[in-house]
Amino acid sequence: MSTDPHEDDLDPVWRALANPVRRRILDELKLAPRQTGDLADAFEDLSRFAIMQHLGVLEEADLVLRRRIGRVTMNYFNPVPIQRIADRWIDRMRRPWVESLVELKAELEEGEDEETERGGARAEGADRAG
Repeated sequence: MSTDPHEDDLDPVWRALANPVRRRILDELKLAPRQTGDLADAFEDLSRFAIMQHLGVLEEADLVLRRRIGRVTMNYFNPVPIQRIADRWIDRMRRPWVESLVELKAELEEGEDEETERGGARAEGADRAG
C-alpha cells in the first residue's frame, strides 16, 4: 500500500476499473468463472500474456480471485470491492438527492390538494350563483 496520504484502499479498484479491457474481463467472469486460456480465447485481439497482465491488476484490486484446482487455475469475479465503492461514494451522494426529491414530491402533492380544495369551493359558489 502506498504511503501517499491522499490514496486510500479503493484506489487500486478505481485504477483497475478505469481500463475498458479489464471491465470486459469482469463482465465475462460475472457470467461464470473462467480459466485464463478461456478468457484469452474470448479476447481474440489480445495475447494470453496481455490477459494475464490485466488479470494481475484485477487480482491486486481484489476484483478477481484465483483458485487452483489441481492443474487448473480458475478466475472468479469478486463484487465486494465494487460494493464498497457503491457504499462509500454512490449511496452517500444519492441519499441527499433522494431526500430532496421526496420533500419536493410532498410539497407538490400538498399544493395540488390545496388547489383542489380551492377549485371545489369555487365550484360550490358558482352553483349557488347559478
